[in-house]
Amino acid sequence: MKAILLAGGKGTRLRPLTLHTPKPIVPIFDRPFLTYQIDLLKEIPDITEIILSLNYQPRRIEEVFGDGSDVGVHLRYLVEPAPLGTAGAVKFAQDHLDDTVVVFNGDVLTQIDLAAVIALHRERRAKATIVLTPVENPTAYGLVETDAAGNVTRFLEKPKPEEITCDTINAGIYVLEPDTLDRIPKDTNWSIERSYFPSLVERGETFVAYVYRGYWIDIGTPEKYVQVHRDIMDGRFHAAPFDGAVGRAVVAPTARVDESAVIEGPCYVGEGAVVKAGARIGRHAVIGRQTHVDEQAVVEGAITWANGWVGREAEVREAILGRNAHVGRNASVGAGTILGDKSVVTDYSRS
Repeated sequence: MKAILLAGGKGTRLRPLTLHTPKPIVPIFDRPFLTYQIDLLKEIPDITEIILSLNYQPRRIEEVFGDGSDVGVHLRYLVEPAPLGTAGAVKFAQDHLDDTVVVFNGDVLTQIDLAAVIALHRERRAKATIVLTPVENPTAYGLVETDAAGNVTRFLEKPKPEEITCDTINAGIYVLEPDTLDRIPKDTNWSIERSYFPSLVERGETFVAYVYRGYWIDIGTPEKYVQVHRDIMDGRFHAAPFDGAVGRAVVAPTARVDESAVIEGPCYVGEGAVVKAGARIGRHAVIGRQTHVDEQAVVEGAITWANGWVGREAEVREAILGRNAHVGRNASVGAGTILGDKSVVTDYSRS
């Protein structure tokens, strides 16, 4: 078996953070996001190769993961000449597929039992299996309807309240048979959700749903990106570096924290970070590697990426700071602020 990670998007909803950092390597506690998906796929011994379908800044991603040996997998990189959509990207990989393939959207974080999904697919001898997840407000998504036997019967994009018949949406995880890919036109922007899947329903092919009611999130917005960190810190999603340390302060061994600094868990202080005298790292703060938090500064509920600087007596609350961002002395960065890489907030400024 092989897996395809659809990681070619530009991450526009996360801008300015993704202007120089493709979404697949946006850091979650200093780990590239894609690492979490790879960890999940590694649990399936039958998956012998992971194909990264890329378009936006592919070289940056390859620089991080190389051939995959550092993360224990074999990676193949396929770079689309132009954005081909979710189905077009799978079609682009067709020459490398000779067996059942697992497909992941590149912005999904979940703890699904992938082996159980594959087992259902094989048991039903399905041409395709889609993972569905329930949401509280289906009007913002596309509903996927199923019958009593779990066969997919209809897709309904952004339904009106009176059209809602279920609460299950596409979770962005699929198991596909390669002989179904011939219907996708070559070198064409094609949607797996709007074109490929409806074709299976129309032709009456075996197309089944696996409903997953556990943890699932799309990290593609700043709000969800912040939520993922908090969910890991608070134990709603079990992952490094908070496995076994839920609710506590996780401080990297190479971080230098002054004995008079206040560290309030749950929070994270990365490798090589410096927290000076009298500074306070509050709940749900994430201090990226090599970031400097100066004397009497406060970082609370905020995420700072690598190599940042928070000046003396500055305050950063409920914000996101990109790489090499600099917050000057006595400056204040408030809730909802997102600073891109190398941004500078000058001394005594407010944002």
